[in-house]
Amino acid sequence: MKIVAITACPTGIAHTYMAAEKLESTGRQLGHDVKVETQGAIGIENELSGRDIQAADVVLLAVDIAIEGEERFEDKRVVRVPIQNVLKDANAVFALL
Repeated sequence: MKIVAITACPTGIAHTYMAAEKLESTGRQLGHDVKVETQGAIGIENELSGRDIQAADVVLLAVDIAIEGEERFEDKRVVRVPIQNVLKDANAVFALL
């Protein structure tokens, strides 16, 4: 499955990036193609392109704050989870998709 994701936490320092790594590594283990955009304290990194979003089967938002550009996903299936869910049990998050 092709998955695009955004991670963002209130401080944008640690959990944003820890969750991104967890999604990428767990997704790889499960055989998914995962691309993660982070919206942290230093801004948007690894920004999802229109092509990435168009090709995705699902959008995963692991966010605890309002994010920039959420309107990009209005035609896609979006699953939203608290970022802590990814850090505690990423496999359970992928089971939701």
